[in-house]
Amino acid sequence: MRLGAIYTYPVKGCHRVTHDDARVEPWGLAGDRRWMIVDADGVGVTQRETAALVFLGAAVRPGALRLTAPGRDEITIQEPPPAYDVGVKIFKSRRAPVPTRPAGPEADAWLSEFLERPVRLMFLHDPTAHVPGASATLGTMSFADGYPLLLANKASLGALNDWLLDEGDEPVPITRFRPNIVVEGAAPWAEDGWAGGRLRVGEVVFQAISLCDRCVVTTIDQETAEKGKQPLRALGQHRNIDKGLMFGLNLVPTQPGRISLGDEVAVL
Repeated sequence: MRLGAIYTYPVKGCHRVTHDDARVEPWGLAGDRRWMIVDADGVGVTQRETAALVFLGAAVRPGALRLTAPGRDEITIQEPPPAYDVGVKIFKSRRAPVPTRPAGPEADAWLSEFLERPVRLMFLHDPTAHVPGASATLGTMSFADGYPLLLANKASLGALNDWLLDEGDEPVPITRFRPNIVVEGAAPWAEDGWAGGRLRVGEVVFQAISLCDRCVVTTIDQETAEKGKQPLRALGQHRNIDKGLMFGLNLVPTQPGRISLGDEVAVL
């Protein structure tokens, strides 16, 4: 098995960035989801309710973030200096706010005009302060939904697409599932047997925590923002496991390191 793709999403919900290599940090891949757009109540804005985020391009620069969107001038935002923290929540139901720093009025105005609603941009300056759920298992993490990294298996996508074609539907790309890393050369659904164990990618070891229960974001075309019913309907028919529609594997790094395309992937 080998590592076939690496993706990050600098702003939670934004368009993906493709990499040849990436540094693995305790809270996820370097630059992945350290920024988040929040609404007037300080709750994260995601593709679940704002599909236009698929058009938001984001690129990490040293000490800064560059944003692009169709029909708009790009903007470069500096990481906020030490000042005051603002507590935000990824989801409304999450109880403990995460301390962040505001990006400032220029970024807020640019994003509010783009999304056609009042929003603010926040920076997670200290990911060690974000400890969700069972901290002994998860450690610290970025603004990802629940775990530092998500793995997808290319062969499992092939099996899923066969089901879609059998139903007369169009196949979907791996990007629908917004993974961080994609494994090639494994059998379809091999990841089911990896949960609870450990994986090595290159020289970096990960704890494989659990299969990933998928949401409505998988039905949003990541290039056009068009919404449909697949692949959730097919996952409901074929991958309903423990009351979850499963695709992908949640990972937690055991130590920092670097991964590159072509790295060997081994089950330990």
